Amino acid sequence: MSRFQPTSRSFVALVVSLFAIGLWQVGEGMWIYAKAGLAQLLLRRAWSRTLEGEAAVKPWPWADTWPVARLTVPARRIDLIVLNGAYGRSLAFGPGYLESSALPGSTGTTILTGHRDTHFAFLELIQTGERFMLQSRGGRTRSYRVIDRRVIDSRTGRIRLNREQPSLVLVTCYPFRVPIPGGPLRWIVTAEAEDHA
Repeated sequence: MSRFQPTSRSFVALVVSLFAIGLWQVGEGMWIYAKAGLAQLLLRRAWSRTLEGEAAVKPWPWADTWPVARLTVPARRIDLIVLNGAYGRSLAFGPGYLESSALPGSTGTTILTGHRDTHFAFLELIQTGERFMLQSRGGRTRSYRVIDRRVIDSRTGRIRLNREQPSLVLVTCYPFRVPIPGGPLRWIVTAEAEDHA
């Protein structure tokens, strides 16, 4: 009866394979953050051109989205260019504007979405009373104050839209810092405009 006896070569091959897989996984994880950071640099250039009056400025030639707003959270040193459309292909590069909501800077509820592990990771720490600043394509900046933070189930929960006053809702997946993405839960941060002009 012969038993498998590991040889030093098979052991070395196993260790090398595991090391290579580990490096590959770390590289994949780092690529997500590197891509998100590089995209924001390119988006800033496109945003500058947008503020100068150009319409639908693509940040790179093959882009199928363009900047529509700039979101800043001064107390947290957050400065993000918001892309048109809340699609997976654009959310990899920055937060996205949900096109069925009010345009950034207009009256009504503007909804922005982003990934919980990149651009919207800061939402985990946001507290009621904190301030967001949202700059529209026309260059106007509106200040919003956080009034609510909550978890909803995307299968049954709804975001209430206020069509009379400007408000801002930021949405990301929940819970934060879990290894497996997805699931039905969403973290919702709601802010009301401080100026109702």
